[in-house]
Amino acid sequence: MQKIQGKTALITGGTKGIGFGIAEALLNSGLNVAVTGRDQGTVDLAANKLSDFGNVIGIVSDVRDLQSQQNAVTKTVEKFGVLDVLLANAGLGHFAPITELTPEKWNEVIDVNLTGVFNSVKAGLESLIASKGYLITIASLAGTNFFAQGAAYNASKFGLVGFTQAVMLDVRHLGVKVTTIMPGSVTSHFNSHEPNPKDAWKIQPEDIGEMVVGLLQMHPRTLPSKIEVRPAVPPKK
Repeated sequence: MQKIQGKTALITGGTKGIGFGIAEALLNSGLNVAVTGRDQGTVDLAANKLSDFGNVIGIVSDVRDLQSQQNAVTKTVEKFGVLDVLLANAGLGHFAPITELTPEKWNEVIDVNLTGVFNSVKAGLESLIASKGYLITIASLAGTNFFAQGAAYNASKFGLVGFTQAVMLDVRHLGVKVTTIMPGSVTSHFNSHEPNPKDAWKIQPEDIGEMVVGLLQMHPRTLPSKIEVRPAVPPKK
């Protein structure tokens, strides 16, 4: 089992939902954590909540901008001295039939969910190579299962799965491990959803956090490069 206490992780979109759950799990496991978001108030609020669990900083950053991602990596390394884990989690969704899907909505989904991950990886890769670290992307079961009104979201997540697996082949001989996690239904604020007791059957953000901790602790000879995860017992339709 790998020792992970004292390592440093940067989580994009870490102010709520899956990213926040991962941050909490990593802090509880003794990691230093930096979380990013686009809004100063949201970032400050999340960092304040997470500070109860460990050593954390919040950084305002937009994954759609490469320089902004480079700044997030720089601030993380300045604060903690190293970047060991990059979690590309930031994402959004717009859902509409192709007859109604606007170019603006299409571009926003692709820019955040796919190009945003490219920017995060390009910004953090040098540091990950130096630390022989770990890149984890949060994709979706929508990256392998298409559905009506999902043209933009499916395209972004199919692309993200392919991108991550290709990056894995590019960098594994450089000592960097790469995994994509593909969750099904998760209790989160995704697509303006407000978590509530009816979400109890869904995967919880802390479940994804536990999975990430397990990946980081796994013996380095083994790499789960692509993980599908879904609710054990969804409600009957």
